[in-house]
Amino acid sequence: MPARTGEQYIQGITKAKNNVWIHGEKVEDVPSHPAFRNIVRSIANLYDLQHEKADKMLYTSEQTGDKVGLSFIAPKTVDDLIRRRQMISEWAGYTGGMMGRSPDYLNTSIMAFGTSGSFFAQNDPMFAENAKKYYDYCRENDISLTHTLIHPQTNRSKKQSEQKDPYLSARIVEKNKDGIVVKGARLLATLGGVTDEIVVFPSTLNKASSEDDPYAMAFAIPNNTEGLKFLCRESFDQGRGQWDHPLSSRFEESDAIVVFDNVLVPWERVFVSGSSDICNRTYVETNAIVHMAHQVIAKNTVKTEFVLGVILNMMESIGIDVFPHVKEKASEVMLILETMRSHLYRAEHNASIDKYGNMTPDFAPLNAARNWYPKMYQRIVEIVKILGASGLMGIPTEADFNAEDIGELVHRYTQGANIDGYERTQLFRLAWDISISTFGGRQALYEYYFFGDPARMSNIYYDKFNKEPYKAMVKDFLQRVNSKSHNYTSV
Repeated sequence: MPARTGEQYIQGITKAKNNVWIHGEKVEDVPSHPAFRNIVRSIANLYDLQHEKADKMLYTSEQTGDKVGLSFIAPKTVDDLIRRRQMISEWAGYTGGMMGRSPDYLNTSIMAFGTSGSFFAQNDPMFAENAKKYYDYCRENDISLTHTLIHPQTNRSKKQSEQKDPYLSARIVEKNKDGIVVKGARLLATLGGVTDEIVVFPSTLNKASSEDDPYAMAFAIPNNTEGLKFLCRESFDQGRGQWDHPLSSRFEESDAIVVFDNVLVPWERVFVSGSSDICNRTYVETNAIVHMAHQVIAKNTVKTEFVLGVILNMMESIGIDVFPHVKEKASEVMLILETMRSHLYRAEHNASIDKYGNMTPDFAPLNAARNWYPKMYQRIVEIVKILGASGLMGIPTEADFNAEDIGELVHRYTQGANIDGYERTQLFRLAWDISISTFGGRQALYEYYFFGDPARMSNIYYDKFNKEPYKAMVKDFLQRVNSKSHNYTSV
């Protein structure tokens, strides 16, 4: 089947009947449930967008000749990378960058895993073929994916093998002729209840020792597999209209604890089994982390463009765009945007072919951006709050404008410098949903921990950074200064 339409995606979720729980109740029909229906519709719109802009978002599969999603492409040239980034930017533009786990994110990693079979063969030769076949399957069927990487928080000072409950974290409890049996829980599956399949992989950041081999695994299974449950957090979609809650009514992705209750994973769906060593090296040595970072930095560049647009419209709407201190704050966001664009440009134009035959972006600028942006996004949101001020609190609802007794008053007392009250309030409700709503709070936390604990990431960045040339530069300078000086006689 070629690239799916939105209706085909919805039909698939409806038919699957994933085991999803929210607010203490089991969800009988995910696409129609109030907590999920809007995000399902938004994902469906993304799939439809692929067909509306087929020239930018689809490419011809070498395997079947069908048109498939460009986010799945195994890039062979710099032009391929740029085309993929442009496709990613189309989806991000539709969401304002407010969907961190749109399908393209995991599509890039599945491509990296599927084309680096020799790496997985180190654990077992059949795992290489499994990874390739799974990539082919996802690409040719436009499978939507969620994933889970980390163990439950519990006692982070101890290894998984040292926890009081050895079955708290998902682990292999049995290997038999049919596959591996998994029991325990994993965090934190974004879009868990509204996707087709789940990819279980090791953390991109946390490393394990051989004592944790039973917890070291990688596999992919359908979300309706027997024994698999998604326990979703409280929904931030409060059932309000898009005018009042412009983001949370569209892009509330949902996050879930994933419970494996003696789940059988068939051998053909296993990529790593019981090897901490392989798991520790997976993301780096397959270059999956590079391709995922490319998607994330592209998405966050668009997100910055979107929030900058909100800021500029806010400034103009209430006439604060003439003040130097306001311009200074807006320019901060402009500088962040241009820096992100520069990182992307360098990553793409310094790309090279890796050992698996894929054109792979230069990781250095992407790594810098993924360490830097999580902190910058907090500042961007802070600027929205500073500039919005009381305007983010005194925001009526659409119903207030339509009320017979007070509608005229609301229109009159919410007007801006060059904009009527209805339009100004709609704009400020968008700024509110970015900055101080529950949806906005989740976005800020999500961006901060997107790739992991920023402190640990920065320490790893420091440890891996080649520091010697810079130390040598200083030593060379000091040696020149301290060398025998020449005497010059003035004329």
